[in-house]
Amino acid sequence: MKKIITSDKAPEAIGPYSHGNAYGNLIFTSGQLPVSKEEGGVVEGGISAQSRQSLENLKSVLEAGGGELDTVLKTTCYLSDIQDFAAFNQVYQEFFAHDCPARSCFAVKDLPLGVKVEIEAIAFSK
Repeated sequence: MKKIITSDKAPEAIGPYSHGNAYGNLIFTSGQLPVSKEEGGVVEGGISAQSRQSLENLKSVLEAGGGELDTVLKTTCYLSDIQDFAAFNQVYQEFFAHDCPARSCFAVKDLPLGVKVEIEAIAFSK
């Protein structure tokens, strides 16, 4: 049975979608933007700060669904500028230092709210 995942640590959705869904022990997250619930907006500081916030938001959604970063099977990452790829990877590696999940990373024309990065994941709950 499908279960909607909501994290009280992640910012509210900016559209008609949930933070994530679980089906059985699989977790599917929505794309996580670099929006800070505490600050109430997009974080300042460029690609590194935005990548870190997106990954923190992703982590909180996974935890709300019974998963963790080490249960992530696949991520899909969207960058507004492919020139940010190396800086993004440096931050990404802080979160996925060992047993990295499969990943796709794309440069796209635009992202919501004018952000530099959006990250979604497929994981399993423990």
